[in-house]
This record gives sequence, structure tokens and C-alpha cells, in this order.
Amino acid sequence: MTDFNLQRTVVLPAPAKINLFLHVRRRRADGYHDLETWMQKLDFGDTVALRLRDDGSLGLDCSDRSLPTDRSNLAWRAAEVFFSASRRGKGYGVDIRIAKRIPVAAGLGGGSSDAGSVLRGLNRLFGNEFSRPVLCAMALRLGADVPFFAVEDDAVLAEGVGEVMYPVETLEGYGVLLVNPGFSVSTRWVFENLGLTSTLKESKLASFRKDASDLPSLGVLSNDLERVTLAQYPELASIKASLLEAGAEIALMSGSGPTVFGLFPDLSISTVEMQAIAVRMKRKFGRMVFVARAKSGASPSG
Repeated sequence: MTDFNLQRTVVLPAPAKINLFLHVRRRRADGYHDLETWMQKLDFGDTVALRLRDDGSLGLDCSDRSLPTDRSNLAWRAAEVFFSASRRGKGYGVDIRIAKRIPVAAGLGGGSSDAGSVLRGLNRLFGNEFSRPVLCAMALRLGADVPFFAVEDDAVLAEGVGEVMYPVETLEGYGVLLVNPGFSVSTRWVFENLGLTSTLKESKLASFRKDASDLPSLGVLSNDLERVTLAQYPELASIKASLLEAGAEIALMSGSGPTVFGLFPDLSISTVEMQAIAVRMKRKFGRMVFVARAKSGASPSG
């Protein structure tokens, strides 16, 4: 007899994210980097479905057949981490089904989002057994971006390797156009080629209060990783220029790339016009162009 109402299944969105701001402060002694970033979830992404099993086994199915369906997949390892810590989940296993839409190694957090959604979904199935800090600690074992996807917040200012998060209001009043050039970029390679010393750089977020009433303005948005990725892949600069020419207020690479996003003000560009711009971008840069908006308060279904 459990002390909570055990659900057997849950379906959750595993949203893509964009980095509206990404500042690398220093390389740490452990090889990681201290960051300052403003992360925003989108209403575009994958879908993760979980179904509990009674035999303690794990299973994984993914719509993208190029991705692994064993423990080399981060979503599988997220389930292992959860069950190894869970008292309520003792003896249970889970079947994970992932419907992929987020391109792989695109700077949009696809694998991290799937893993964070597995943690969040399992925690929900077992009556929110773990507090937010504990769940985030589990997530951090899997990767620096995973804690953001293990919590319900739609937008955060983050520090450290990305695990120290301050929830902020979601971005409103903009359509988001994502343009992925069709190739992947290794996050490890980007950071290895960043060329930072261990000297601590000045904080760019220090002047912003960590609450929803004082967000950075769009005028200060930048991404320190662009200087590495754009130097290697000059076509990304062409994507940025095309988005700005099409009416984006700002165009920026997300994360380590290569996806570039444009923010289009609702006041100047309609939904129909956004779709037309997306069609033009597909003709120029390939099929992986997506229209999205900032995620705002969507709740999982079960």
C-alpha cells in the first residue's frame, strides 16, 4: 500500500530551449566553465511518454532511428539515476518513448530536455518523492543543461555551469524562428577552442536583480560562443544576416550552435508573415526551420 496515488503513465513535453544570453566567465580547475545565461523554453520540442513496468526493467523507443536506445542515451541514464535513488520506485521500471523534433547537437538542449523530462515525469508518477533541489542534483549528474529541464520554470537566469537558477518571467511579445543548417556541432569542441584563461571575467548579469521584474533588455543579448562556431561555420553568419533582413529584432546563435534564432516582434510581423519567412528560410538553408514561441505555463498531461 503506497502513501500516494500511483499513476502508471504520463506524457510530457520536452521543450527546446534558446540561450537569450550566454557569457562565459572563466575556465574552472575541473575543466568546466562558469557561465551566465538567460535560458528560455519554447513551445516547440520533443514529447516524452513514460509507462511504469513491474519487472524493474528499462525500455526505450525513439522516433529518430539514428539515436541509441540503450544506456548510452541520456534519457535512459536519467531513469537509472532516478530509480537508484527512489524508495517509492523500488522494484519498478519504465518504458520510455520519445517523439523527436529537436535536431541533434543543435544548441537547443534536445538530449538534456528528454533526460530532464524523464526525471520530472518519474518524480510526478511517484508522488513528487524528491524536492526541487534533490531533483536538480540528480539532473546535474547527467549534464549542465539537464537541471533546467527537470524543473517547471519556463525561463531562468543561470550561473555556475548552469545549475544555479533564478526563475524569471517568460519572454512575451515575440515569435521565434529557429534555423538549423543541417549539421551538428560538438559542445565539447566549442569550449575546447574558446581560448579562455582561468582569469575571472567581469559579471555581466551582476547588475540585474534575480527576479522577474528586472530582466536584461534585448539590447544586451550576446553569445560568447559565437566567435568559435561562426569562425568555423561562416554560413551561420549568413543565417543571422538573413533573419535580421527579414525583420528579426535580434538574431543569435543558441548555446554552442549551430541553430540560429531570430526574435520577431508581434507588433510588426503577423503569424502569417512569420510562416512566409519560414518558407523562404527553408528554401535558402534547408528543411530544419521551425516557428515557435516562448513556452508559458504549459502543464504535462497524464
